[in-house]
Amino acid sequence: MEIGNKVPQVTFKYRVRTDGHPITYVDTTNGGENPFEFKDITTDDIFAGKRVLVFSLPGAYTPTCSTYQLPGFEENYAKIQALGVDEIYVLSVNDTFVMRRWMIDQGIENVKFIPDGNGEFTEGMGMLNCLRVVGFGPRSRRYAMIVNDGTIEQLFVEPDSSAEDPDPYGVSSPESVMNYLEQAQAA
Repeated sequence: MEIGNKVPQVTFKYRVRTDGHPITYVDTTNGGENPFEFKDITTDDIFAGKRVLVFSLPGAYTPTCSTYQLPGFEENYAKIQALGVDEIYVLSVNDTFVMRRWMIDQGIENVKFIPDGNGEFTEGMGMLNCLRVVGFGPRSRRYAMIVNDGTIEQLFVEPDSSAEDPDPYGVSSPESVMNYLEQAQAA
């Protein structure tokens, strides 16, 4: 994928609340009935008619993702929105249960998640990376992108992992993305 391409058309499998509770990331059931059901969310549901920032990472709960990338985007949510972004999403080749629990554990209130459990979106983006050497299997390469009405406006792709740098991080950081957005807004 490259700038100017449309994002892949995929249907994601989400677990959503059915009890009308406004908070989707906090589980208040405490062992009661399960107020959740599976819901299909399409690529168009996420991207159509909006300018969206998506950052993708190798896995929920991994060190760089949990320490820097996700918290950095959460902390800068309002600044990024002020730069013309409607929503911010984190995507990983993890299922909806893992992604939701990670968001709860991280105390995330603004960034939304995309569970690419089958890796279909990631594969369509050309970002599926085999991390069997560390026991992960197929996962996403670390990247971020600005998507405007389903079209890739800008990509921030980390270099391939190497023995010297097994988890490159910087190109897709909140600071890097905000620098682009500030320049785009000034232009």
